[in-house]
Amino acid sequence: MDTLSEVLDNLRSSGALVGRSLLAAPWRLRLRTTGTITLVTMLRGDGWLLRDGQDPLPLTPGDVAIVTDAGWIDLADSRATPPGCTCLVIADGRCADAAGRPVDSADTGLDGRTGPERLEGEHALLTGAFPTSGRIADRLLGALPPVLLVPRSARTEVALELIEEEIGGREPGQQAMLDRLLDLVLLRVLREAFAAPGATVPGWYQAAGDMVVGPALAALHADPARDWTVASLATEAGVARATFARRFAELMGEPPISYLAGWRLCQAADLLVESESTLETIARTVGYGSSYALSAAFTREYGMRPTAYRSRTRSHETLEPCGVSEAGEASRVSEASRVSEPSRVSEPSGVSAGRPGRS
Repeated sequence: MDTLSEVLDNLRSSGALVGRSLLAAPWRLRLRTTGTITLVTMLRGDGWLLRDGQDPLPLTPGDVAIVTDAGWIDLADSRATPPGCTCLVIADGRCADAAGRPVDSADTGLDGRTGPERLEGEHALLTGAFPTSGRIADRLLGALPPVLLVPRSARTEVALELIEEEIGGREPGQQAMLDRLLDLVLLRVLREAFAAPGATVPGWYQAAGDMVVGPALAALHADPARDWTVASLATEAGVARATFARRFAELMGEPPISYLAGWRLCQAADLLVESESTLETIARTVGYGSSYALSAAFTREYGMRPTAYRSRTRSHETLEPCGVSEAGEASRVSEASRVSEPSRVSEPSGVSAGRPGRS
């Protein structure tokens, strides 16, 4: 399995929140992005993605923005649309004021038309979000920028059209279809972004395609429990030990054995949460000789014993992620408007919601 496939395998959406909002100017929506990935695109009309302290990003129809950091983003028809038209999208998908009090759509500047004209909204905004979880996801996504904007392309347009079509129906299996379509959009957006001239490409993506590091990295990921050395990894790469070590550090930003140690601990952390395996079993699975050895390394890395980590993570306490960035509990983020066609496939009070950010 190549590294990008492994990234997406660890990010595979489940229970994604997707929706299409039909809006009439002026409109402005504020979304909270915490701990998951959020996708934003204009299906019709132009819009703007606004973040505090950052340059506004224009969104033309078909452009796709992927938001991975935690915080607030505003989506608006114009940079000049005042904050008074802002709708904060709260956890259950309703619009609220800054204090969290529900507000009527008439107070947000959002159009409340009903009937056949709903399908002819001046602006159509598509938002999709799905949770990411686990230390492996943290480690791999940590190299991505907070916002990744990819211009319209034929490859992403087809998938977006399928999402819009799926939202408009109520056929069995809708949630599974939306989950898979979001996976497809994310994959295509990442490919387009990384292939763009002058793009800042994560080290793991460059390494996956590198003739020296790629084969060794694939072998390491396929069998992390093996007793790897720099020499044995260099053999996988078919080059001299010094050549391999130098190239690996150049692309990945750390020596091979340091990366291996971090990868094993990330895998152990995920297994503690996702499985009922004993610590001894997990230790053997990821390449430690005993539960004691794993516990000592784990505690040095994360500041707590594996049993405490398992308990706290399963009780949804916020923990420092895998040396990448601050993480928070995932919260829903919007799709919003009174003239909204929600989809989860459970429908929160008229305005659908999505879940953003990084885990």
